[in-house]
Amino acid sequence: MAIAASLAAKQCSAEAVLGHLRDGANVIVGIANAAPMTILDAIEANAERFRDLRLHQMFPIRPRKYIDGAYPGLRHVSWFLSVSDRAAFHRGSCDLVPNNFSEVPRLMLRSLRPSLVLVAVAPPDRHGYFSLGVEADYSAAMIGQVPFFVEVNRQMPRTFGANQLHVSQLVGWCEADYPLIELPQHELRPTDGRVAAFVAERIPDGATLQIGVGAIPDAVLGLLKDRKDLGVHTELFGEGFVDLVESGAVTGVRKRTHPGKMICTSVLGSQRLHAFVDENPGLELWPVDYTNDPRNIAREDDMVAVNATMEVDFLGQCASESLGSSYYSSSGGQPDFARGAMFASNGKSFIVLHSATSDESASRVVAQLHPGAAVTTIKNVVDCVATEYGVAELRGSCIAERTRRLIAIAHPKFRDDLERQARQIGYL
Repeated sequence: MAIAASLAAKQCSAEAVLGHLRDGANVIVGIANAAPMTILDAIEANAERFRDLRLHQMFPIRPRKYIDGAYPGLRHVSWFLSVSDRAAFHRGSCDLVPNNFSEVPRLMLRSLRPSLVLVAVAPPDRHGYFSLGVEADYSAAMIGQVPFFVEVNRQMPRTFGANQLHVSQLVGWCEADYPLIELPQHELRPTDGRVAAFVAERIPDGATLQIGVGAIPDAVLGLLKDRKDLGVHTELFGEGFVDLVESGAVTGVRKRTHPGKMICTSVLGSQRLHAFVDENPGLELWPVDYTNDPRNIAREDDMVAVNATMEVDFLGQCASESLGSSYYSSSGGQPDFARGAMFASNGKSFIVLHSATSDESASRVVAQLHPGAAVTTIKNVVDCVATEYGVAELRGSCIAERTRRLIAIAHPKFRDDLERQARQIGYL
């Protein structure tokens, strides 16, 4: 009865959040489907009340007027760009904070001193616990550190792990009922399959997987259904993992940590995926400062990380977040998992990309990154780079050998010019 009374006492309208906001405050908003739509609607509807209220968020997946700078008193601060805030950043309507994903909770807590967390959650259980649903990320890391005002979305799946929020840690909660955004499947090109095949053949039985976002990483998962006893310790849990579980390839029995459990910090995909994770005890969501901590990643002996980039130079530097000086996304967890796999006993890290642009007008393997490009994964951490022409193993190799190996997996039409540039800059 005490839990029921506590829940009833804190239930309120979305507009009640206004009483917990103040000018000049830093407020944390949940990532992707964890963004509470009705609460944000209430804030926008009353935007004239505020001056310099900063809303911090990674990867928004729904457009919002305040992100576009429509309200002078509200400022969107992005920690990972998406299609919903990329144009706003380029216009100067919002800010972008560089980061490694594993460090985001610590950076937010120390540099912002946030006053409130706004997040969408699953309905409470009889013990008064709200599950953070399909996202844990930075929000879960703030449980017990920062007050929460939450929106209970009846369509949010209930998941398990270190993502349980008790009613005693809330200042209020409201109700909503709307579908989650589904992530469309990437359309695979023939070259995607060729890159994926080179990577998949190097993934052994018993490996623990982190698979990033993109068509090629998706294709890698599709080629692993004949493996045995794969494990999952990843940032994003996507559709391809469901197929591996249902084929029997994923069991997790050989994992050193959380044996038999799939560990992630985020779930994003289709309704089928959301149904799979709902009340699934085999999957656990943990805060990103746990899942993406290289020290935790390295505890898995056969850790395999697969992540995509847009451009790689002869040193092995990977530009995965900007096209030259034009920002496209952010670092995310790529450097976290590349470093963690590097320290794992038999770890492997693959950076994947097409050898050329889609119209074959430019090489993605370059002598030097385009001016202004942000280096996402540094040369000292990059292990293997894969294109549709093969895999270049870089770790432990000198600059001249790195250059030769990368030219060998470049598109054939660019190889002669790349070799000429390598000699001009003194790498060959």
